[in-house]
Amino acid sequence: MSNKFNVQKFDNKDGEFKRKDSSFRDVISKGGKFCPEKGRYHLYVSLACPWAHRTLIVRALKGLTGIIGLSVVHWHMDSKGWRFATSPDEYPGATVEPIYGFKRLSELYFKADPHYEGRYTVPILWDTKLNTIVNNESSEIIRIFNTAFNEFLDPEHAKLNFYPESLQKQIDELNSWIYDNINNGVYKAGFATKQEPYEKEVKNVFAHLDKVEAILKANQDKGEQFLIGNQLTEADIRLYTTIVRFDVVYVQHFKCNIGMIRWNYPSLQKWLRNLYWNNDAFKSTTNFDHIKLHYTKSHPQINPYGITPVGPLPNIMPLDD
Repeated sequence: MSNKFNVQKFDNKDGEFKRKDSSFRDVISKGGKFCPEKGRYHLYVSLACPWAHRTLIVRALKGLTGIIGLSVVHWHMDSKGWRFATSPDEYPGATVEPIYGFKRLSELYFKADPHYEGRYTVPILWDTKLNTIVNNESSEIIRIFNTAFNEFLDPEHAKLNFYPESLQKQIDELNSWIYDNINNGVYKAGFATKQEPYEKEVKNVFAHLDKVEAILKANQDKGEQFLIGNQLTEADIRLYTTIVRFDVVYVQHFKCNIGMIRWNYPSLQKWLRNLYWNNDAFKSTTNFDHIKLHYTKSHPQINPYGITPVGPLPNIMPLDD
């Protein structure tokens, strides 16, 4: 795929996938350029994208759905990047752009910066007052959502903290190796253009899935549910968005087929099903149709005929299986 805005870098000489950093990195804070306000900020996402999915989960968990607006791009990403739905009923879950009537996500980037030369990525946290992007880095947006709007929330939601000070060192350590070796690891395997880097990366993904499995098994043996004891943290949220996509797209589309979560990782499978079936913030933000259609029909260099596999069935195993 030739368009630099859809693909980070497939055709480097080593055949390795290189992900570029996000461009907009501001925060929302009292007294700053971007102050906390109800209704001022708008979140743009793709339901297919694991990075955007993080922000949807935290927005739901923190009770921010009535405070921060939401728009969802169409699942199909073409040579010009993400687009919005052409009508409210074009495809379930996809929306028209409600603020400016834009047709393309790229238009938001150029409204924020007419000289923008980066990629047109989701998520975008948008300021409707200053008409610009606050932040387009998912790891930072979820921390904004974690604390910046607490003054507007009821006590139960305000006290939720997915990055508590006492656990920050453990969370940062987990995030570091999970991101590089699993979240981004599946992309490094799937977008490799030579055999050697593909094999290196896919083996690395499964070595680190083994590491997660061991952590969760030890915790579950003690009656604990999450990566850090019984405390749901952003480390779980960030891992979930990759694992819930693993069997349905990464196994076949990214050739991460050494094993499957449902058959080869019992503790990880238990953790995944618990999050999906027992917490609506995870289940309601997971759209398997957008996920499967996007990956299989938006990467012609991987799947030139755009055929979407029927399986695996079911998309996620039932809780009592």
